[in-house]
Amino acid sequence: MKVISIKEPFATLIRNGDKRVETRSWKTNYRGELFIHASGKSLAKEFLNNDYVINLIDGIDMNYGNIICRGNLVDCVYMDESFLNAIKEDEKEYNLGLYEIGRYAWIFEDVEPIYPIPVKGQLNIWNYDGEYEIMNTKKHR
Repeated sequence: MKVISIKEPFATLIRNGDKRVETRSWKTNYRGELFIHASGKSLAKEFLNNDYVINLIDGIDMNYGNIICRGNLVDCVYMDESFLNAIKEDEKEYNLGLYEIGRYAWIFEDVEPIYPIPVKGQLNIWNYDGEYEIMNTKKHR
């Protein structure tokens, strides 16, 4: 199973349906089912003073160190001026990512929560061999 580690609170916001775009400095050609792992690292420094993010996550339990959901990675879009102008119209999404020319927007659809699976994360898209655990998880909110 393919997995991507994402810092909290963004992994949980994707799981909860509050965020559907993950911003990265690198692109991927991978499309398809992708499990999301909430990495053990805390909120990125760039967002510590972002009141929008802080207010949105107030009271949400973080899922550090767990695979918490699965979704479909349907696109990876290069951020150009046109893309940035369009995404700015979605205030919530715009405030939940690092949107800059030259970065990439990973677009997720059909995200489903799963019962958390504790596992150590890795860089890039990685393979998780605990297929039995994933296949036997129930949806979890």
